[in-house]
Amino acid sequence: MSGAGGQTPPGTDEATAPHPRHDLDPLLLHGVRFSVLAVAVSVEKVAFAYVRDALQVSDSVLSKQLTSLDEAGYLRIDKVAEGRRARTWVRATDAGREAFARHRAALAAIADGP
Repeated sequence: MSGAGGQTPPGTDEATAPHPRHDLDPLLLHGVRFSVLAVAVSVEKVAFAYVRDALQVSDSVLSKQLTSLDEAGYLRIDKVAEGRRARTWVRATDAGREAFARHRAALAAIADGP
C-alpha cells in the first residue's frame, strides 16, 4: 500500500492485514436486514409482528428483507397455524449467527480504528 509519491505511510507494512471493511457482509449493510438479524440472534425464535413493531417498518418492507435473509440461509421462516390465523416465526440459522458476529466484529474494528 503506497501513499502519495509511491511511499509507504509510516507505521505500515505492505503485508499488514486487510482493512476490516473487507469482513463486512454486503447483505447486512442494509439497516433493516442488519436490525432483523440483531433481533433474531438474541432469541431462539421471534414473531414477525414483534420484529415489525420493534423495527418500525411495514409488513411489506419486513417481508422483503426476511426473504432476502432466508434466501441467503441466514434465517428460517416458519408459518404456524394458530386457530384461524397463521403466525410467522423467524429464527436465525447458525450461518446467520456467524455472519452477524463477523459483520458486528468488522464494524467494531472499523469504529475502534487502527
